[in-house]
Amino acid sequence: MQKSKSKIYQNAITEGPILTRLLIFFFPILLGTFFQQLYNTSDAIIVGNFVGKRALGAVGGTTGTIINLLVGFFVGLSSGATVIISQYYGAKAEEDVKSSVHTSFALAICGGVVLMILGLYLSPIMLTSMNTPDDIYPLSLQYIRIFFLGIVPNLVYNIASGILRAVGDTKRPLYYLIISCFVNIVLDLLFVGVFHMGVAGAAIATIISQFVSAVLVVMTLLRTNESYRLVPRNIHFEVPILKRIVKIGLPAGLQSVMYSVSNVIIQSHINSLGTDTVAAWTAYGKIDGLFWMIIGALGLSVTTFIGQNYGAKKASRVHKCVKVGLILAFGISILLSIVLYFLGHYVFRLFTDDQIVLQLGMKILHFLAPTFFTYVCIEILAAALRGIGDALVPMIITCLGVCVLRIVWLYTAVPLSPNIITVIFSYPLTWVITSLLFILYYSFFSHLGFRKRALYE
Repeated sequence: MQKSKSKIYQNAITEGPILTRLLIFFFPILLGTFFQQLYNTSDAIIVGNFVGKRALGAVGGTTGTIINLLVGFFVGLSSGATVIISQYYGAKAEEDVKSSVHTSFALAICGGVVLMILGLYLSPIMLTSMNTPDDIYPLSLQYIRIFFLGIVPNLVYNIASGILRAVGDTKRPLYYLIISCFVNIVLDLLFVGVFHMGVAGAAIATIISQFVSAVLVVMTLLRTNESYRLVPRNIHFEVPILKRIVKIGLPAGLQSVMYSVSNVIIQSHINSLGTDTVAAWTAYGKIDGLFWMIIGALGLSVTTFIGQNYGAKKASRVHKCVKVGLILAFGISILLSIVLYFLGHYVFRLFTDDQIVLQLGMKILHFLAPTFFTYVCIEILAAALRGIGDALVPMIITCLGVCVLRIVWLYTAVPLSPNIITVIFSYPLTWVITSLLFILYYSFFSHLGFRKRALYE
């Protein structure tokens, strides 16, 4: 039995140098996030070059915002599963790990069916309510409906890869994602470039490649002999486990919804500025995605790292991880801002050669790129708090500081000055205020703060 336990916990990250362990954990997640981002980016590049700027606006922008609204809620909810599995795994509670894995899969399957129905039904309503330009609307509706038909494999992959990350395995989800990403690119070129299927071909390529990634990661869980092994007949809701997942994950899911609602409003304002602005914002979103995938990967690493060490009752490693995470995040965000500011125009040309779209895109990039660092404290401190199961207050802070304030800005300032800069100023404005709120809560009121740290340790 002892030999089995030793083997089971060989991936634990509760020992060794903090920086080294965190980086080893971070880079596979980062590369995995990069290839996941490449799904839609390859769609945008290929569609933008083979079909045109209307198709480019259809596969990103409005459709991406709606997808993030619906899928983001589930991904946030399922993050509760990753947190509790990492805590149980760090505490070496094998039976709880098993129950959590099978409850998580039940959540992914049921959630996927619900999202498919909602996506198919709500998409035309949301596209209309967001002032989608008439020349983009039919293509956007076609793309998003096909996407939601294949949503179940997407959610299964996310939950299965989250399970592997929770136990310290970040490499295999990366390998599978690389494979599926290349499948997506090849199918994009085939369906769009050769068969001239337009945005429908791009959507079909995406769901096929997501199915491939889901199959590969599920096969890994089926074949392992460790505590996180997946046994299909055991997939069911374990109510106590489900309650813990919801308690931690629901605030993250609601936070994602609030983010998306504010982005929906932003997108509707951008849509009202015309097709060129929509195309420029879509292309910028793919470039901007470099920052979000890096900071998001670091946040996932911090959450899982802290979850395992919190479960193992290693408080000093928890606090050190937060410091290291902040230093890394600030360094990376500042470096990336400089690179994108000066070299971003080369990336824009991957999506389009339309001069008006290029000029608008660079105007957006030059305004927002220097402000990336103002978001760092939100991501890292929220990730640390999620790792110890503190999700409710961070959700409230984010919803008020980012989402509500952003909506207030859009409905008060933008009507006075209806241009793209006024719209996107809502980002750095809300990041700065929310960062200050997070610093105050983390430092003085959370279980990781100065006042309670002595009791915790």
